[in-house]
Amino acid sequence: MVAPSRVREPLHRSFPKEMDDDDISRIVAAYAAAAGRCQRGGLDGCEVVASAHLIGQFFSPIANLRLDALGGSVENRTAFGREVLDAIRKEVGDEFIVGMRLSMHEGGPDGLHREECVEIARIFEEAGTVDFFNVMHGRMDTRLALAEQNMPGMGIRSAPFLDDVGWFRSEVSLPIFHAARVNDVATARHAIDAGLVDMIGMTRGHIADPHIVAKIRSGQEDRIRPCAGANLCTSEARACVHNGATGRERTLPHLIQRSDHAPLKVVVVGGGPAGMEAARVCGERGHFVVLFEAMPNLGGQLRVAATAGWRYELDAITKWLGSELDHLGVDVRTGTPANETEVLAEDPDVVIIATGGAPDLSWVNGAEHCVSVSDILERRVLPTTRVLVIDGTGDHQASSVAEYLAEAGSDVELVCPDTSYGLDMPPLTQVAFRKRLYANEVAVTLDHRLEKVEPSDNGLRVTLTNTLTDVSVDRIVDQVVVEHGTTPIDDLFHALCPKSRNDGTTDLDALLAVRPQQPLPAGSGEFDLFRVGDAVASRNIHAAIVDSLRLGVAL
Repeated sequence: MVAPSRVREPLHRSFPKEMDDDDISRIVAAYAAAAGRCQRGGLDGCEVVASAHLIGQFFSPIANLRLDALGGSVENRTAFGREVLDAIRKEVGDEFIVGMRLSMHEGGPDGLHREECVEIARIFEEAGTVDFFNVMHGRMDTRLALAEQNMPGMGIRSAPFLDDVGWFRSEVSLPIFHAARVNDVATARHAIDAGLVDMIGMTRGHIADPHIVAKIRSGQEDRIRPCAGANLCTSEARACVHNGATGRERTLPHLIQRSDHAPLKVVVVGGGPAGMEAARVCGERGHFVVLFEAMPNLGGQLRVAATAGWRYELDAITKWLGSELDHLGVDVRTGTPANETEVLAEDPDVVIIATGGAPDLSWVNGAEHCVSVSDILERRVLPTTRVLVIDGTGDHQASSVAEYLAEAGSDVELVCPDTSYGLDMPPLTQVAFRKRLYANEVAVTLDHRLEKVEPSDNGLRVTLTNTLTDVSVDRIVDQVVVEHGTTPIDDLFHALCPKSRNDGTTDLDALLAVRPQQPLPAGSGEFDLFRVGDAVASRNIHAAIVDSLRLGVAL
């Protein structure tokens, strides 16, 4: 790794080599060559990233400690960037669009302040090598900076930096772009109409729905799939929490095509994310769909998760799926538990069981003394004074309830069996939770598993065992909340299996290849039976969505 100076960046962690003249010449040429490839590839332009990456590190007094002509004054600190842009212009000419992504304020006592950022912008304006600035706020050298400044997710208000962008635009003459949690068209339209910005970028919005522009043009703005700010796209998964096609475009379509065959009658049981997606995709395929949901409202565990304070935006997924079901004419029957008789009365060709799962406390020695995350978040059980939360998954559930309990006034300890906290969370969600748990004074204990819970004179005695040393310790608390995934609610599925053509068997090879499912040769029933989501096994929102998309798109 190379950098302007030997300053270790916290996020990428290496100790870099201070760039010498050979490094500079090589990298400047590489920038120019990359721009040339963009031009030859048929693009209209490219953007040079100068926000906390290499060029931005030269700009910043935090990362640039050089004593030569590339360090010191603002003019000197822009020299490397000017050399890069000069080389790019020489490569691509004047007609090719070249922009620069630039921080408009790094924050902190040592970072670039906004007057310096404007000075940098004016230097490049005068040089004439840049056509626009794409401005951001803050830095990118820690996960917290990414989570709150560069890629703010749920819990951060919509379009948090537009006022700063408007000020910056008033100080420079080139067009200004901006992209940071402007995740709906109405806000983007307002920002442009108000003169705060010339163009809005909606990166994560397009990850959730790459057809945003087409839907606006066709008058279907209300059908745009919203970005919920879950930031799964920023994790190694590189996926959207509720668009199963994102990152899988070779096999799964964003736009569902109608089936070439006669419409089927499809019955979906369960109105959580798996059931709603199954009903949506089957509706897009042109099938006649009935969805049974026992609760008064759709959403399932999404609805529960959205009650946890700052994660309320998960409700946007439920609302969008519900709206799509209305648009497609799906027969949605909420407040209607479905049994075997009711399903068969629909004379279905296909039955999809998406009944979800129940909190798994069966493994706990003393489970009768414990409650689940949903017990607390759905207000079936009130918080007490001293609460121990057991996190058996490393995802958001236990942390959500720990935060909720702490804000309700409980003294909370969160216990994880893993060697690190929140292993199954996207990194930016993890750091957001960590900050909130610190702020609420939630104690976090790692490397401990739950052994047993038993009554004590002063409440409940909880025995924990260190997963590395096998040494046990006790805690005296008033309440134990256990998160350990779910067990499938699959009674209806098993009751229907003997009556189905395929005995409830899903051909996994066909599922993964997005091929139609074939009934078993020996099947004598009159419908095919499948199950998706937590009715199969305890997983997450994204897995449930992908299950249903894979199955439905080939029906």
